[in-house]
Amino acid sequence: MDGILVVDKPAGMTSHDVVNRVRRCFNVRRVGHAGTLDPMATGVLVILIGRATKLSSTFMNDDKEYIATLFLGKRTDTQDATGKVLEEKDLNGVDVNSVKNALDSFLGEIEQVPPMVSAKKYKGKKLYELARKGESIPRSPCNIKIHEIELLEFDLPEIIFRVRCSKGTYVRTLCEDIGKSLGYPAHMSALARTRSGRFLLDQAQDLNNIHEKNLQSV
Repeated sequence: MDGILVVDKPAGMTSHDVVNRVRRCFNVRRVGHAGTLDPMATGVLVILIGRATKLSSTFMNDDKEYIATLFLGKRTDTQDATGKVLEEKDLNGVDVNSVKNALDSFLGEIEQVPPMVSAKKYKGKKLYELARKGESIPRSPCNIKIHEIELLEFDLPEIIFRVRCSKGTYVRTLCEDIGKSLGYPAHMSALARTRSGRFLLDQAQDLNNIHEKNLQSV
């Protein structure tokens, strides 16, 4: 069996969990995905089956689009809502215009330091494995590109925005950096991927309803 399956990943599952579910559902061994989503994140997860797994690197290079919720006033050790709060600050003087200006300042090519809670490797070990042991490794900044970014909702302490970005962009880090530009600690409290390359959320299947008829040809 060969093909591409676009899944709407539910919160609470890892991308590998979804791969295993698909593997069992179709009774096929060669299954992979084209871009990890964190367990707390939802949305488009491109699953590759059979010969389609050879296209993994191609699809991983595609731009992605997200709807992110930024919580302003608290910074955590994971840069998201699952972590321990490290810093808090009362909000004062943050308005819609200042947020829009902050978002606009991230447009274009920027540098971003990968978070410790990422799958990047250091001496053969994934950073998040080291982070779980309480270790922190110096990370070099990476070049990424923010193609589009716009404010969707302003309801402090939460700010909801849409972003279309290059591969390798960590939205949790982007949320913290946006907070810094506003002068406040911040973290990502929710994330949904709405697009991965040409694959849209509208095309994504509920994981409980996947069927062979949902497969797209390679």
